[in-house]
Amino acid sequence: MNFNLLLENLTNPALLFFVLGIIAVLLKSDLEIPPNSSKFISLYLLFAIGFKGGQELSHETFNTEIGWSMLFGISISLIIPLYTFFILKRTLNIFNAGAIAAAYGSVSAVTFVTAVSYLEAQQLTLHGHMVAIMALMESPAIIMGLLLISIFNKDEDEKIEKSTAIKHSFTNGSVLLILGSLVIGYLASAKQAEGIKPFTNDLFKGFLAIFLLDMGITSGRKMKAFFSFGWFPILFAILIPLFNGVAIALLSGFVTDDISNRFIFAVLAASASYIAVPAAMKISVPKANPGLFLPMALALTFPVNITIGMPLYFWAVQL
Repeated sequence: MNFNLLLENLTNPALLFFVLGIIAVLLKSDLEIPPNSSKFISLYLLFAIGFKGGQELSHETFNTEIGWSMLFGISISLIIPLYTFFILKRTLNIFNAGAIAAAYGSVSAVTFVTAVSYLEAQQLTLHGHMVAIMALMESPAIIMGLLLISIFNKDEDEKIEKSTAIKHSFTNGSVLLILGSLVIGYLASAKQAEGIKPFTNDLFKGFLAIFLLDMGITSGRKMKAFFSFGWFPILFAILIPLFNGVAIALLSGFVTDDISNRFIFAVLAASASYIAVPAAMKISVPKANPGLFLPMALALTFPVNITIGMPLYFWAVQL
């Protein structure tokens, strides 16, 4: 592995703002991002990456490789929750196992956004169809997680309303916004897109840094209660994403030769959802404990991915 890349990632301002958020909690500071501002920034990041991806997609010609890439992405989001569920249910109850499996099969839009910045630092370009693939990978994992809970749950009083759960997985705000922005970006001409370029491009890294500061504060607040669950969730949240990322970095070579696409596939496979999946599970599986799967995804997997994960996956795709 290129340790210069690792060092460069560790000194990235966006990551350091995440660390600052954790430090603020440890110091019991009153530093916080107002909830409405935090929500606006998260919406902005999804909009900007979706719109830019749509613009890139409008310049691409749909071919067999893109078709196989989409199928590969959906397959990842179905297979990861399937195998992780059986690992998790050996130690956790069915509801928590299903929720965590869905989170790790689904994707983190913010990790994706950070990966895009990482690519830019390596002078590589994100291809527009990877944004579409990221959006497509959100829902299948949620549906698979709910299906597994439904199959293995023997309690008739806790049966899941499948139609409601599946509908929510597709109409979730983050999924809808990034897909909608992708379509709008695809339809907009280069001249029309130029008019909002200062908003979608120039402000992007600044908003990302502030959002990661907020993520750091949120993570810091959840860490103490999370440690009461023992070592298993901690080891899972660190090791499984690294395994998934490296495995997909290598396997993606059968689908595409493009290094940037393979890197994004690895990051998507390694990331865990802490927005769409918790929202879906809150409605469909109220017995799943958000105090377990949310800190796993946000306070452990996310920082592991943006510190050692991304340089590791980038190294793996170059093998």
